[in-house]
Amino acid sequence: MEGARWNSTTHLLDDSKPKQLYTEMPIVWFLPKEDRKKPDGVYNCPVYKVLSRAGTLSTTGHSTNYCLMIELPT
Repeated sequence: MEGARWNSTTHLLDDSKPKQLYTEMPIVWFLPKEDRKKPDGVYNCPVYKVLSRAGTLSTTGHSTNYCLMIELPT
């Protein structure tokens, strides 16, 4: 993760520690559900294939290295 960190004690997104730009994220388990209501207090975190996020823009306006958004509790 870049610019923030995952707090494993509170299970929430937290400010990064001083002078620490990149931190590890825990493994994410995707559990699809039909007609799910979006929860409050989440950050839509973009996930990219490579760290540089470089790529060409597709017709959707996203980089070709863009994968998906994951909801992280804040």
